[in-house]
Amino acid sequence: GATRGNGTVGEDVTLNLRTIRSIPLRVLAGNTPARFEVRGEVFFPRSEFARFNEARVARGLETYANPRNTAAGSLRQLDPRMTAERPLDIFVYGLGYADGDVPDNQWDTLAYLGELGFKVNPNNQLAGTPQEVADYYRVWLERVEALDYGCDGAVVKVNRLDYQRDLGVVGREPRWSVAYKFPATQSVTRLNSMEVSVGRTGSINPYAVLEPVDIGGATVKQATLHNEDYIRSKDLMIGDWVVVERAGE
Repeated sequence: GATRGNGTVGEDVTLNLRTIRSIPLRVLAGNTPARFEVRGEVFFPRSEFARFNEARVARGLETYANPRNTAAGSLRQLDPRMTAERPLDIFVYGLGYADGDVPDNQWDTLAYLGELGFKVNPNNQLAGTPQEVADYYRVWLERVEALDYGCDGAVVKVNRLDYQRDLGVVGREPRWSVAYKFPATQSVTRLNSMEVSVGRTGSINPYAVLEPVDIGGATVKQATLHNEDYIRSKDLMIGDWVVVERAGE
């Protein structure tokens, strides 16, 4: 098991992944490729995260801010015993490399992965038209808070894998997949001051120092102001009340 890393090379987290109970140590079906790679996302269920923090309070320890960052940090622990103490979970969403016969489309691949014993998100849906995609998005826009895991949007993929290969990838962005994000979480706070940092190339980068505000489980104290034109176009003044949003959790 490895993290995504830079897209080519990631960190070896095999021992940590073995502590996640929903990852099978042996595949169930007999007709499997000799060697294959599955891809998925590890997450910290919201209900388990709340209990985890309660237990830390009882022990006099600091609580963690949000499930997403805690899941990422837990997976990269140097000691697998630390990872094992945290009730992480996973959804597997696709096949990478496969040495042998596998399904030729995304929908059947998900069913196949389930047959092998991997945990697949039960809320996946096969859409036949763009309107069905839009309807699916609207449903989950209203119901997302009922999920037991953090979710910032819906990913739509072309079903046929040969079409995916033909469409290809530009940079790190696949042409056959798009994420429809839910509206970003927003909050109002005060702009206390404007400071500048100097980049390694000598560029001057202004940023806002904010009255600390909680947005989606994270405390936000600063925000980029991009450049002088941006500050002038927003007519930003020290002491202003500003709307701050945190996109993509």
